[in-house]
Amino acid sequence: MNMNEMQSIVWMDGEFIENTNAKVHFFTSTLHYGSSVFEGTRAYNGKIFKEKEHNIRLYKSAEIIQLKPKISLEEFTKIQREVMARNNLTDCYIRPLIWFGPETMGLKTANNETHMAIAAWEWGTYFSEDLVETGLRLTWSEWRRPDPKTAPSVAKAGGLYMICSMSKNQAVQRGYDDALMLDYRGYIAECTAANVFFIRGKNIITPKADCFLNGITRQTIINEIAPALGYNIIERHILPEELGEFEQCFITGTATEVMPVGEVDEIKFKVGKEVLEIRNSFRSLTIHPNS
Repeated sequence: MNMNEMQSIVWMDGEFIENTNAKVHFFTSTLHYGSSVFEGTRAYNGKIFKEKEHNIRLYKSAEIIQLKPKISLEEFTKIQREVMARNNLTDCYIRPLIWFGPETMGLKTANNETHMAIAAWEWGTYFSEDLVETGLRLTWSEWRRPDPKTAPSVAKAGGLYMICSMSKNQAVQRGYDDALMLDYRGYIAECTAANVFFIRGKNIITPKADCFLNGITRQTIINEIAPALGYNIIERHILPEELGEFEQCFITGTATEVMPVGEVDEIKFKVGKEVLEIRNSFRSLTIHPNS
């Protein structure tokens, strides 16, 4: 979708306006320094999936970055639903954003106003459904997830996604679907906008989320879907040289949902009944219209 051509109603700083009128000042601090927080949520059949968890995380991220939302979490939740209603959407992606205004130019933001906006639009699958059968093709990113002492890894903050965008672009330019990132210690971390899981027998192994975002879809797999299907979840540090020991691989995220992985560079994975079972269970849980 060309977002430049999209016609919709967004909520911005207390008003419902046409998206073409949702503008920010040139001296907006966040525009220069990347100090925004955001969420990405999906609605299925009119119901926002894990709405409470996403909204709590957004406000926690704002607190970490020292942004100060002017409305309560409860009011925010109502507005988010109203944005959907005004755009006549039942199956859609929702993007709330919180950022610092233009009052002062520089790194000091204590006197800058906090701004908020919410948009929603129709967005199908992040990756083509044609890739489910073969699985995604991943390559290694040149960039690594940073030490939590150098960046607020528990916040869904805009600035942290710059290396993700760079990694994604490099991967696509090389003919891959996405990139797999290591962390600052050399352990496997995640993809550019999705968490990663590996299957061996009845074990599902996934990296410890100690320096990257513990995704809400990730938590859904770990706490709900995997136990219900009889899998054992193992969260631990994983070295790149271990990849050949795993049978299957998949990635998860709000945009990505659940997608099988067919290869990471030269290492191949099968798209077996296990990963498809997990994918189908997730689709059923989200009340997916195509499930």
